[in-house]
Amino acid sequence: MKKFIKTFLHNLLLAVLAFIWLVPIVWLVVTSFSSYSGMNTSTFFPKEWSLVQYKNLLFSADSVAQFPNWFKNTFIIACAVCVISTAFVLMVAYATSCMRFPARKLLMNAAVIVNLFPGVLSMIAVYFILKTMNLTNTHFGLILVYSAGSGLGYLIAKGFFDTIPNSLREAAYLDGASEATIFWKVVIPMSRPIIVYTVISSFLVPWMDFVYAKLMLNAGISSQWTVAIGLYNMLEKSLINSYFGQFCAGGVLVSIPISALFVIMQKFYVEGITGGAVKG
Repeated sequence: MKKFIKTFLHNLLLAVLAFIWLVPIVWLVVTSFSSYSGMNTSTFFPKEWSLVQYKNLLFSADSVAQFPNWFKNTFIIACAVCVISTAFVLMVAYATSCMRFPARKLLMNAAVIVNLFPGVLSMIAVYFILKTMNLTNTHFGLILVYSAGSGLGYLIAKGFFDTIPNSLREAAYLDGASEATIFWKVVIPMSRPIIVYTVISSFLVPWMDFVYAKLMLNAGISSQWTVAIGLYNMLEKSLINSYFGQFCAGGVLVSIPISALFVIMQKFYVEGITGGAVKG
């Protein structure tokens, strides 16, 4: 009986937490299908259903809502950061896991200590450095911000590389293979789960970030904004009554690509996390 009560209370708690977590998401989705352009808090579900918010967002761009441009900018930045960050993480992870060199442990410990500090602590210094180089208000500067320190997040990938048998690399050494050859032709083909995990993680950073994007793209040129800045701008007091429906529609559209990516890559994503957690 005690076990039943414990299980029941446990499941009840999970159900309550899931309900609290899902209600705002469901409300955003159903509001995006409302014919009313502002915020309607009188009813949970809209009185009139319509696709007009999606139509206006995608095909009726104006000086405030330029979602196609925002989506394109964010997608380009996210793809560039994904490629660069994935390369950095995998190379640093391979070097720390499979190679032995002076100050290796010192550098690993330093990377862990640096990661303990929130990245926002350095954003003012980063901003002035890029401003000196005339890279603020450019997508290239934003790509640099997201990619520069990505190699410090190597620990999970290193844990995965630690599980690859040393005998495979030693056999390649005996055949005269270089470190680059071993990395590309021995280690990488066996590391698909951690590569998928790293790709998704690297893609998520610029896709969802607001703070650094707002800091760097501050010239007020709406066509250069990312999705996060553009959607946030719709919530200004003077705009919310006209654009809240489009804001909800934009939130739904932004979630589709990354949700589809998670569904497709879920198996490899989980394998990458669990594999990387075997050894530190």
